[in-house]
Parts: sequence; structure tokens; C-alpha cells
Amino acid sequence: MANEKTNIIRSMVPPLLFLTLLWIIKLGEILAHIDLGFLGVYPRSFTGLIGIITAPMIHADLKHLFANSIPLFVLGSCILYFYKEIALKTIVLIYLISGISVWVGAREAYHIGASGVVYGLAAFLFFSGIFRKDIRLLAITMLVTFLYGSLVWGIFPDFYPEKNISYESHFWGLIAGSVLAFYFRKDGPKRKKYNWEIEEEMEEIKAEESRREEERSIETAKNRMIRYIYENDNKSD
Repeated sequence: MANEKTNIIRSMVPPLLFLTLLWIIKLGEILAHIDLGFLGVYPRSFTGLIGIITAPMIHADLKHLFANSIPLFVLGSCILYFYKEIALKTIVLIYLISGISVWVGAREAYHIGASGVVYGLAAFLFFSGIFRKDIRLLAITMLVTFLYGSLVWGIFPDFYPEKNISYESHFWGLIAGSVLAFYFRKDGPKRKKYNWEIEEEMEEIKAEESRREEERSIETAKNRMIRYIYENDNKSD
């Protein structure tokens, strides 16, 4: 029980540290009366490449940052707790792939905010449970659907015509998380096997061994028959 509590706390620490950094940056902007929007991703521009790293740390205002903070904490904690073996590389890849994709294929404007990462984490958690066919992880899939199912509308510009939203970040984050969920489907947590499944596997193994033993017996009988015929032919000569 103590170890479980420790694991839960450990899974919460990295998202909290990252969010602390984001809030420090935003408060620094406000206090210094500066705008760091130029550190966003600017597609197909050499200077815009830096945004692949910095864009998720920059937000338009406090409302924008707050909207991303809760899902970053919840989804980040979930992936670190349930997928700890592959969590770090998954998060890093979502971060980079979504940023690079926006740089390659988005509108020419500064794209800022961590929403692409949020969409990537949500997609990974949603599809991982499905691909792995694990009841425990499917529960996380249902939780993500319940809490953040409405995120899917954020990839369609027509639903928010008056808002300045980076739909491309949402879309590419969703794609990155989905692809990584499939790619890592055999890595990380393993599906728990129940007694009846183990018994079925043992029966299949026994049936396979019996089939192979029967094949060996038939092959041995054939070899004996061939040798018998060959020896009798030699005696006749």
C-alpha cells in the first residue's frame, strides 16, 4: 500500500514541475510586460524551428494556460503511473512529433500552447487500452473519454470560427498519440491473464505437443518401413 502511494506521488511530480515552469514563464511575461509569442512554431520558417521546443511552454493568456494545466496534470500523471516503462519516451515523442508536424503542415502563423501535447496524451491513453485489450487500461480509456472526449471537436475549425485556435496542433497531437499507442502496444504494462486463459493456453500447448509427438511417431514408422523394404530388396538380390 505504501509503495502504491509512493508510485502515485512520483507520477504526479513531473507534471507539477512542468506546470510550475509554464506558470513561471507566463507570470514573468505579465510582470515584465513582454510577449513571448515569437517563440511559437512558425511553419516552414528557419527561425520558427525553435518553436518545436518552446511553443508548448508559451500561452496567449492566463485563461489559455489554465485550460491546458488541468488536462496536462491529469493525463501526464496517468501515463507516468500506468505506462511508466515507456512514459518518458512517449511524452518526448508526442512533444516533438506534434511540433515538427505543425512546422511542416500548418498555417503561416505563430502556434503556441501545450494543447498539442494534451491531445497527444489523451489519444495515447485512449487508444492504448483498445490496442492492448486490457480491462484495467480500458478503464483509463473510458475515463479519458468521459473527461476529455469533447477535445475531438478541437480539430475542426468550423466549430470555433471566432476563436484563434491552432487546430493543426490539436490534429497532429492526436495523430502522434494514436500512432505511438499502436507502435508501443506490445511494450509497457502487460495484460493480466486469468486462470481460465492460462488453462486454455496450457491445453493448446499440450495439444500442440501431442500433435508433434504423433507426427514424430508417423515419421519413425515410415522410416522403419522404408528400411525394412530396402533390407528385403537387398536379401532378394
